[in-house]
Amino acid sequence: MKTMRCYLANDTSSRAAGAERLADAWSERPEIQLIRTSSRGAFFLEPMVERETPNGREAWFNVAPNDLPRIVAGVGGTPVAGIPFLQQQTRFTFANFGITEPLALDEYQARGGLKGLAAAGSLSPEAIVEELRISRLRGRGGAAFPVWKKWQVAQQASSEQKYVVANADEGDAGTYCDRMIMEGDPFRLIEGMMICARAIGATRGYIYCRHEYPAAAQAMRFAIQKAREADLLDSDDYPFDLEVVSGAGSYVCGEETALLESLEGRRGVVLAKPPYPAESGLYGKPTIVSNVLTFATIPNILANGGAWHASIGTEGSRGTMAVQLGGRVKQPGLIEIPFGLTLRDILDRFGGGMAAGSRFKAVQIGGPLGSLFPESQLDIPICYDAFAEVGAILGHGGIVVYDHETDMVELARHFMAFTADESCGKCTPCRIGSVRGREILERIQIGQGTAEDLVLLSDLGETMKATSLCALGGRAPYPVLTAIEHFPNEFRSKLSAFSSQQ
Repeated sequence: MKTMRCYLANDTSSRAAGAERLADAWSERPEIQLIRTSSRGAFFLEPMVERETPNGREAWFNVAPNDLPRIVAGVGGTPVAGIPFLQQQTRFTFANFGITEPLALDEYQARGGLKGLAAAGSLSPEAIVEELRISRLRGRGGAAFPVWKKWQVAQQASSEQKYVVANADEGDAGTYCDRMIMEGDPFRLIEGMMICARAIGATRGYIYCRHEYPAAAQAMRFAIQKAREADLLDSDDYPFDLEVVSGAGSYVCGEETALLESLEGRRGVVLAKPPYPAESGLYGKPTIVSNVLTFATIPNILANGGAWHASIGTEGSRGTMAVQLGGRVKQPGLIEIPFGLTLRDILDRFGGGMAAGSRFKAVQIGGPLGSLFPESQLDIPICYDAFAEVGAILGHGGIVVYDHETDMVELARHFMAFTADESCGKCTPCRIGSVRGREILERIQIGQGTAEDLVLLSDLGETMKATSLCALGGRAPYPVLTAIEHFPNEFRSKLSAFSSQQ
């Protein structure tokens, strides 16, 4: 009997869509060899099964266990290369997704993996940093700080011990690209961290993984062990070792100083800066803290050269962005594109428009601290500078779409309550301001708010922006204030009758 190779994603989102039911149902079929791959990120098509054909892979969408006969017969498949959602993307960081087995180091190498590390091995630490400078890579987390500047500070710091820390505390609603990298292409993260270690002279690294990502943490631990067995880690050529540490579920530990406090075994509380971690970080030693996506971008830059990366994107935002699209759209999923496409491009070309029965109302970018955009602002390009001009942030690239049924007063209350719950309590503007903001919005919700409360919310928001210690308090007012700005009638309609007469 001839065995047929079929491919099925082992990603958490794919399993949630029913991939495990397929794997269990087909496990007793000797004619099927089921290869568990990383996900292609087209979650609206999951579970998606692929098989080889003379003309490349074909895929079957939203597969149920009883669909196996038509897959074996080759009936109803779609060429993977012809899926519009994937065809229109430019994938570099996510080039392996849907193709390789996540923990197969030989497959990673066969598709160009470790070339960046090899290139770094032939360069001096200063030359590695120079390639990063030429690339004009900016951090793919919230601050978008030039990566080479952080590396240079840590490299030039005099210390017998330095650290590299991957911030995998991916807490923004609607974001999951870090999880996908850890589950689906873990050797890319390891390679990026090893390149950083060589550049700054670090011998120890940590991956701080959020508590809610057990599958990602397990995948990284397996990958680290395989890297050790292959003499990639702690080798005679360059001693470096990695460890995965699970966080305790605090949102504020996405901020680098709070993360380091937690990593040292203390309560995750934001610290005043300077000094910055690149100068004095983990255990008081120079430390590079970057998010997973940033480290995963590094191998391609070293393999292809900084100028290659700088040739992609816009003037102030070079390379590609991993956009994670969710909410009330037809086609949620991961999208990797060059910087410069507009929000409207994302929603129409990739999202496929609104879900059935839904009408567009607003879109939020940058997680629970991100601004809300109405339809009139959908032509803003996806790039750091354009967002900064309108007081918004790209953050980690999460995009959540809201439809006509969304209550903007309740949404604003939800976000301020989130900040009140997640504040570390270190600074008064965030600790107290978020509670007072939530209370004002709750008064408005039950019809006891006044016009003065809207003015008070604005004043409170400006105070939090200017005086909070970190971005949690500093960005918390943005979704509230942009909701009031773009949907004022929803707030005014809930004010008390007495207030409306004034």
